[in-house]
Amino acid sequence: MSYPQTLTPEQKLAEAKQHLSIPHIVVICGSTRFMAEMNQADLGETVAGRIVVKPGFDMKSPHGLSTDPADAEAEAEADAPTQTQVQALMVRLGELHRAKIRLADEVLIVGDYIGDSTRAEIAYARSLGKPVRFTHPEVAHDS
Repeated sequence: MSYPQTLTPEQKLAEAKQHLSIPHIVVICGSTRFMAEMNQADLGETVAGRIVVKPGFDMKSPHGLSTDPADAEAEAEADAPTQTQVQALMVRLGELHRAKIRLADEVLIVGDYIGDSTRAEIAYARSLGKPVRFTHPEVAHDS
């Protein structure tokens, strides 16, 4: 007698997405210095009928959550988040982005620069068997 094989969580997710007719999901990764390019890629992928997930905001742009130690004292006086709180947020955002990679069917790397964080995202996606595409294929060798 044969028993049905237990599905992995990844297989269950793929079946559920297929059952629900969920379109192809693309996660955008790359340095947040390329936010404008990410927005352009988001538009192109959306027009092509894909669901797009990407970084929620750019930690390098003004937002009241400074990562500059020189600003930490002024932020503390202004009741702004402390450096420790900002670092904890960065960890949570990294975990959230890895969850986006797990959810996605494919990863799109935006920009003509591959830094350590993006390289780690590429390695993570590949470890999960996710296809990785590049807006600038010439930087693929850097990953």
